[in-house]
Amino acid sequence: MRTANWILWSSLLMAPSFAVLAQEQTQDEHAHHHAAASKPAAETQAKKPEEHAADAHAHHHDAAATASAAHVDTKVVVDEHIPPDPPQHPMAPMSDAEMTRVMAMDDTAKLFMFKLDTFERAKGDEAYSSAWNAQAWYGSDFDKLLLRSEGEREHGKTDARVEAFWNHAFASFWDWQLGLRHDFGSGPSRDWAAFGVQGLAPYWFEIEAAAYLGDGGRTAFGVRAEYELLLTQRLILQPEVELNFYTRNDRTRGVASGLGDAELGLRLRYEIRREFAPYIGVVRKYRRNFEADGSRFEPIGRSETQVVAGLRLWF
Repeated sequence: MRTANWILWSSLLMAPSFAVLAQEQTQDEHAHHHAAASKPAAETQAKKPEEHAADAHAHHHDAAATASAAHVDTKVVVDEHIPPDPPQHPMAPMSDAEMTRVMAMDDTAKLFMFKLDTFERAKGDEAYSSAWNAQAWYGSDFDKLLLRSEGEREHGKTDARVEAFWNHAFASFWDWQLGLRHDFGSGPSRDWAAFGVQGLAPYWFEIEAAAYLGDGGRTAFGVRAEYELLLTQRLILQPEVELNFYTRNDRTRGVASGLGDAELGLRLRYEIRREFAPYIGVVRKYRRNFEADGSRFEPIGRSETQVVAGLRLWF
């Protein structure tokens, strides 16, 4: 009992001392925090301008690095692949033939195409004329029957030809052709055996070349090249050159040996649809024909420039 009373009185007497110590410790901690907070400001004031610039650059670098990391994270999220939804209805079982038809994977499928490359009216130096160049084929990607026809009517006379080829693909973008050619119109008709190649040369030049062997030892060679320059998706500029050579004169048809005729054309077409396109253009033509020169016929070369307008279509 006497011990408990002593402890109680001792606590009451020491309480003011503890309060004073607690107040002094609080003041010391407050002073320490104030000194720590004011130290950077003081150091900043004491720094030189160069040190200010270095600190600003370091701060900017840290901010840029943080922004870059945020940008990379955002890009990763944006570029993350999202798979499409699974099909709602599974494809029904089908045979190999049905699968080939549905997926259009049959390289031997028989197809047909008709193309009227040029069908035009021309105004030359002296008269109007009409011309055409058409082809049609039926078959597969590797083997097909190819028909070609081209001609011109001028001064009431027609000069035309039709060709029939067996066309076979022997390389990527290239076919060889074996067949017949028949010339008709003014003068007697002529028949030729024909062999040629057709394809797409480097830089997207379309090439046609053929050699012909006729009766009486006549031979001929023809080559055509064209290029399509897309000014827009529908407006297309098409330069074209065609040359025909003959080894013998054929006076009855007005054909001279050597370079019998040549044509250089430039046509601008507008594709209303891919299959239907009107065009205008300029064509330079050269011909060597047999004409009366006194008492005999001599090959005379003549050239003229024509303005043309026509139609190109296919289906």
